[in-house]
Amino acid sequence: MQPGAGKRVAFYAPMKPPHHPVPSGDREIARNLIGLLTASGAEVQLVSDQRIYDKHGDAALQASLRNQAEAEAERLIRSLPQADLWVSYHNYYKAPDLIGPTVARARGIPYVQIESTRAKKRLTGPWAGFAEAAHAAADAAAAIFYFTEQDHFALDRDRCGGQAVAYLPPFLPLDRLPEASPLDGPMLTAGMMRQGDKLASYQIISAMLSHLHGDWRLDIAGDGPARLDVETLMAPYGDKVRFLGQLSRAQLAAAYGNAGLFLWPGVNEAFGMVYLEAQAHGLPIAAQDRPGVRDVLLPAGYPAPEQGPEALAAFTAGLLANPALRVEAGKDVRNLISSRHLAPAAARRFWATVLPLMETR
Repeated sequence: MQPGAGKRVAFYAPMKPPHHPVPSGDREIARNLIGLLTASGAEVQLVSDQRIYDKHGDAALQASLRNQAEAEAERLIRSLPQADLWVSYHNYYKAPDLIGPTVARARGIPYVQIESTRAKKRLTGPWAGFAEAAHAAADAAAAIFYFTEQDHFALDRDRCGGQAVAYLPPFLPLDRLPEASPLDGPMLTAGMMRQGDKLASYQIISAMLSHLHGDWRLDIAGDGPARLDVETLMAPYGDKVRFLGQLSRAQLAAAYGNAGLFLWPGVNEAFGMVYLEAQAHGLPIAAQDRPGVRDVLLPAGYPAPEQGPEALAAFTAGLLANPALRVEAGKDVRNLISSRHLAPAAARRFWATVLPLMETR
């Protein structure tokens, strides 16, 4: 019997609803979570697409969003279909869950969060009110699931009462591995092209390529408003770098299957779904040793960011120069994904924590 069979789940993502038109890791994870719960037998309803997100610390916007959230909560208290559980994804200081705790309490159902963060340093400054609201929402949760050790530390330190704080490994929406790459193709990079952290990763790649010698090739999958900046960064390398554009899921899977290794420094990635996808296809990873990122990678002595692009180039060159090492690493990363990061294992972990909460309500 499926662990979630017959359970009715109200799902909400305050930062970005899963049907948002702009692709992102958050949207992908929200969709994957809905798929995970549905595949485990639950009936999942996206109960609100109300977006609570303040990117810049705007007091007027925060006040407006609070008013919208209050009205939405009142609507849901009146009209929410029968539910056994409320699940909110990604509660943090820029996108606090202002709806879930109120509705769940009024309807008498357990309230659970997935990927919630506590940031005490944000309790002062332009997001102070939203940070307090995010902490209050976390306090209201009967259980909080974390993806990375970086989040675990603060959640455990500030846990409220008998609240469960449980590990949910980042997962792929698959019940089996895809076909492995033969590892004889170019390096592959996949990342949105936008200002900030994503562009910073592309800048590191451009710098490290200048230290990479020999017959290398790099395919880049992705697009976005910083496309011209990325093209400028890669221009010195001519036709050794090929731009694939924004790919469909099937096209990206084919790109993984044709690659020899996956290259992405991972600047400020929460963890990075692309690392899971690449490893599922058996691609060795060239990345930097960063919080979050290291939680989903096979341990392999990745260079620290402060060692600079030269160290990342040396690490990458070692993989490129040794086909046998790539093959062995490819087997190991597929074993990692199979044992820890596929949907069935994640579903078992989730329901093992949540079902006892539902039985005692």
